[in-house]
Amino acid sequence: MASTIDIVLKPLLNPGGKYAGKVKVIIRLHVQPWHASSTWTHESALAVLRASPQNFWPYSLELFKNQENYFDIPTSTQTPTQVRESLAELAAKVLPARAAEEVKDMLKLKGSPNGGNAVTDDLKYNVKFSRQNSIHVSPTVLWDGLVAGEISSSWLKKEWEEFLAAKVQV
Repeated sequence: MASTIDIVLKPLLNPGGKYAGKVKVIIRLHVQPWHASSTWTHESALAVLRASPQNFWPYSLELFKNQENYFDIPTSTQTPTQVRESLAELAAKVLPARAAEEVKDMLKLKGSPNGGNAVTDDLKYNVKFSRQNSIHVSPTVLWDGLVAGEISSSWLKKEWEEFLAAKVQV
């Protein structure tokens, strides 16, 4: 769905697009706890969002392009620290040097033995949001705060244009 957001929705919603100023996309991360590395990939995205908000989407696309490196089997022989370091290196590909260092620092465990890292509270917020809205699968799309079950990750331009035409007055 990330590719569809980038290729189909952004042109429709950005300035000059048919729905500019009418529709706002808010991305909430949804950790899939049955994949151990899902927590770490989401932590990295949240750290990028804090360090360099304008680079969140480019980083997200880079992460999707490299997602197989963070699947269960490739990460099964790595420590959590090694995976977080790898994600910080991936972030450095799209971030300015200062922001890349901030991300690396935010992903380090700090505080008490079970205190998490600098984005643990952000991660908790996203998990709570998903639970509160009974979100179990990814992606799940909400429209006006309600789950829009008809939206599918397989949707392309035609489906999105039909959906938006039915939902938004221009």
